[in-house]
Amino acid sequence: MERPKMAELESLETAAEHERILREIESTDTACIGPTLRSVYDGEEHGRFMEKLEARIRNHDREIEKMCNFHYQGFVDSITELLKVRGEAQKLKNQVTDTNRKLQNEGKELILAMEELRQCRLQQRNISATVDKLTLCLPVLEMYSKLREQMKSKRHYPALKTLEHLEHTFLPQVSHYRFCKVMVDNIPRLREEIKELSMSDLKDFLESIRKHSDKIGETAMKQDCRFNQWKIIARIFFSLLLSPNVQAQQQRNLDNIVSQQPRIGGGKKSKKEFSASSELEVKNTSPMSEQDSGILDVEDEDEEEEVPGAQDLVDFSPVYRCLHIYSVLGARETFESYYRKQRRKQARLVLQPPSNMHETLDGYRKYFNQIVGFFVVEDHILHTTQGLVNRAYIDELWEMALSKTIAALRTHSSYCSDPSLVLDLKNLIVLFADTLQGYGFPVNQLFDMLLEIQDQYSETLLKKWAGVFRNILDSDNYSPIPVSNEEVYRKIVGQFPFQDAELEKQPFPKKFPFSEFVPKVYSQIKEFIYACLKFSEDLHLSSTEVDDMIRKSTNLLLTRTLSNCLQNVIKRKNVGLTELVQIIINTTHLEKSCKFLEEFITNITNVLPETVHTTKLYGTTTFKDARHAAEEEIYTNLNQKIDQFLQLADYDWMAPEPGSRASEYLVDLIGFLRSTFAVFTHLPGKVAQTACMSACKHLSTSLLQLLLEAEVRQLTLGALHQFNLDVEECEQFARSGPVPGFQGDTLQLAFIDLRQLLDLFIQWDWSTYLADYGQPTCKYLRVNPTTALILLEKMRDTSRKNNVFAQFRKNERDKQKLIDTVAKQLRGLINSHHS
Repeated sequence: MERPKMAELESLETAAEHERILREIESTDTACIGPTLRSVYDGEEHGRFMEKLEARIRNHDREIEKMCNFHYQGFVDSITELLKVRGEAQKLKNQVTDTNRKLQNEGKELILAMEELRQCRLQQRNISATVDKLTLCLPVLEMYSKLREQMKSKRHYPALKTLEHLEHTFLPQVSHYRFCKVMVDNIPRLREEIKELSMSDLKDFLESIRKHSDKIGETAMKQDCRFNQWKIIARIFFSLLLSPNVQAQQQRNLDNIVSQQPRIGGGKKSKKEFSASSELEVKNTSPMSEQDSGILDVEDEDEEEEVPGAQDLVDFSPVYRCLHIYSVLGARETFESYYRKQRRKQARLVLQPPSNMHETLDGYRKYFNQIVGFFVVEDHILHTTQGLVNRAYIDELWEMALSKTIAALRTHSSYCSDPSLVLDLKNLIVLFADTLQGYGFPVNQLFDMLLEIQDQYSETLLKKWAGVFRNILDSDNYSPIPVSNEEVYRKIVGQFPFQDAELEKQPFPKKFPFSEFVPKVYSQIKEFIYACLKFSEDLHLSSTEVDDMIRKSTNLLLTRTLSNCLQNVIKRKNVGLTELVQIIINTTHLEKSCKFLEEFITNITNVLPETVHTTKLYGTTTFKDARHAAEEEIYTNLNQKIDQFLQLADYDWMAPEPGSRASEYLVDLIGFLRSTFAVFTHLPGKVAQTACMSACKHLSTSLLQLLLEAEVRQLTLGALHQFNLDVEECEQFARSGPVPGFQGDTLQLAFIDLRQLLDLFIQWDWSTYLADYGQPTCKYLRVNPTTALILLEKMRDTSRKNNVFAQFRKNERDKQKLIDTVAKQLRGLINSHHS
């Protein structure tokens, strides 16, 4: 029961579903019927659906048939009406065709006119469009033409600006044209071309300033030199007011400066005038234009024109243009790196001194000019561009330049042996330093190096003055200076500070006590001081430092140079006693003049000698040493002369009887001593007395040596009496007072040893000698027992061989016995003395 019921239910559901599908097929658009049909094919009642579908089709066919039968009469009527309408329509068509044919025939001219009008309107639109397009294109073409013209005239920075406007403003408006595309494609190439051309101009500029840096530096140093010259003139005028004692030298310096000062015109050339005046020279020397060369040549012919400033000589526009161009192109760092690299290379070339720079001042001047020119350009670049070079870069270059310059100057200045060249070099270095200091560069190391060169300058001065002093001393006649009139007298007094009231009272002609080398040496010492002072100028030293420098150099001149020259003159083999005496007199006066040299230095430095740490002059010591050397040389020469006379002595030591007078050689010797000591009139008293005493002592010692020398083996009493006559002649000379100032018999004491020895033997007073020996009041206190024994032995040998007393054998034996006894006692005294 349940199964049939379930089958019936399923049949009802299927029938309902099929009915729904059929309604959906009827109502749905045929484009969307696919899903509906798929649901039929997906089910299992396909046959039943087809049956239902066929039944539904038959139903619809019957309904259609019914509808057609109902409206058939109306259809026939409609067809009949249509046939009638077709005829009428044919007539209408014929009429329209006929009308159209007539209209076409009538409108041909109008059509032609309208076509012409259309063509005109089309041309008008085309012309208008063309004008509009040309209006857009012409500025592009004009800008491009302007760009080419600017590049042709080397106006690179304006060309770059034009290119920027062309690229960003004009070309975008006409970018669809082919020629614009060509321009756009050419823009990178044009930009690179501008970049290369501007770099080429920069290279030309760098090469030009490298070649002309010495001219730039020379101009800058000339400007600074003029300022310094007027500053020196002002200082000299100020010094003339403060130090009247040095007016003559300062006036001489002023005349030299004014004579060297170039004439300055009333106006300064403008850059345009300068450019015009040098155009011909530029064309003759370089194919480049003045604008791109970077250097405006200077006309040197017109001395009355003021020298243009260093900045007026250089056209920096190539640098500015290239910097702007690279900045616009975004390659500023590349440009800065290239510029600095090239300038560093140029700096190294500039700082390389020529190998023969030390030979002339022009070599140093050109070297300094190049360095100054280099840094003048860099300083201008620093202050007129933003960041192309910076202070750190300039300082780095300057440190390198300073070290290389100082090293080069130390090396080359060491070859200079001419003090004038060293002084000129110092002035050039000062000008070099002052010029660069004016541009803000530190130059303390240069002034420190100048202090080193000052030592070298002092050495060259000392060598020069050594020659000057040698010439003065060699050419001097070593005789007092004769003066015949007041003019000559005042001239010498003006050269040398000498005051002598007695000499002034004497009538003309008269003589100064010193020879010509005294005022000459004094004047040369002052000239040396002036030369030292010249070097100290413009070194930014204090008065105390200048004073100390001058005094130290002067001390070297006195204690080393002048002292050596005097010592050499004194030690010469051919120098005579007269010359030595005059040297002593001269050095005495020069010693007295040292205080005037002190005053002279004080006047030119304005530093009082009482100031703390002031160096004292050692001239007094120098002249004292020279005088003492001359005195010693006098003593030595006198002794040598005495020895020469003594070599002429020819004693007959075996003479039985003495002569009636002193020996001829001794008489000549005494005459020589009298004439020599007469020349000692102007010597200081102690010198003359010492020389006289030394000569007498040497004569006494030499005579004693003659008596005791080993060659004299025998000695007679007669020879001893003759020797006594010679000693009495010497004593007479001592008593005559050849040199004033001796008290009593002081000079005779030089011969006391000989006198006591001779008295002892002549008087044969041995008992007194032996009894009083060793006592302060002994009559023969100066007789040495050894000397007495030697002389006694010579006389004993004579007595033994003498046959004169042969007939008196007893007396001879007694005398011989006495001699032996005395000799024995003398040996006892000698032995006791030694023990």
